[in-house]
Amino acid sequence: MFAAASAHPNIAFIKYWGNRDSLLRLPLTGSLSMNLDGLETRTRVWFDADFSADSFSLGGVEQGEESLARVSAFLDRARELAGCGLWARVESENNFPTGAGIASSASAFAALALAASAALGLSLSEQQLSALARRGSGSACRSVPDGFAEWLPGSADADSYAVQVAPPDYWDLVDLIVVLRSEHKAVGSTEGHALAGTSPLNGLRVAGAPERLIECRQALLARDFARLARVVEADSHWMHAVMRTSTPPLFYWTAGTETVLWHVLDWRKRGRAVCATVDAGPNVHVITAGAEKTWVEARLRELPGVQQVLCARPGPGARLI
Repeated sequence: MFAAASAHPNIAFIKYWGNRDSLLRLPLTGSLSMNLDGLETRTRVWFDADFSADSFSLGGVEQGEESLARVSAFLDRARELAGCGLWARVESENNFPTGAGIASSASAFAALALAASAALGLSLSEQQLSALARRGSGSACRSVPDGFAEWLPGSADADSYAVQVAPPDYWDLVDLIVVLRSEHKAVGSTEGHALAGTSPLNGLRVAGAPERLIECRQALLARDFARLARVVEADSHWMHAVMRTSTPPLFYWTAGTETVLWHVLDWRKRGRAVCATVDAGPNVHVITAGAEKTWVEARLRELPGVQQVLCARPGPGARLI
């Protein structure tokens, strides 16, 4: 029983931060994102009666207890759906930095959800596959549909999943990912989500999220970059304000992060179609119009502390390979 799948990370224009049910990964708010073509996780899964336990390698390196336990717990859900008790072997690779705020867990669990369900003979709808991926990593549900996706928070496990808002070719946007640090971040997103409720600003952020989500969706469908830029940056700042005022506080930004953000703001004031958003990490996602890519990418590479700039356009969802 074998299958292989690929999936792309996504960049959230409207962020997911904080759960109302941590076990099921049911979010406090809806969110909206773009899949990142060119950045990819590839995952192979075997279920076999000869295996005596689950095993998991990432990038050719066997993973320790914490990572293996997370994958095994996810596989338990897939096994439960299939009525299967076989152990599994999982092998996965990323072609981009892992655990550095580029949504590697999103692509990882979207690919694992598809590969594991296919290997087990499950025939899941896109919505069911998205809900399954969510159980491994909340943002993974948004990497299942093609292009631009919105995560509907739902009321329970079955109705919390992502749906497509627009296909990949709907709008020629580019995400220029400014890599300032490629090492694994000290505090992962799962731990960070649990701290959201300790911030005095979290209630305000949650209350304003539905309006920002509507604004973002409308800006996307209208291909209105100025409107998109305002709401994307506002939502990112809200999330990091909550992080910084949590107990204990989370400081994902570095001096390099601030430098990139200030330059992007200056470029937009000078008429460039460009904005920036930051996930749970120091690296900056600079969103720009396709026509601006060459100019913006060249300027980003000139900034101090920039290790590399990855380029991604809107990408497809999870696929069997």
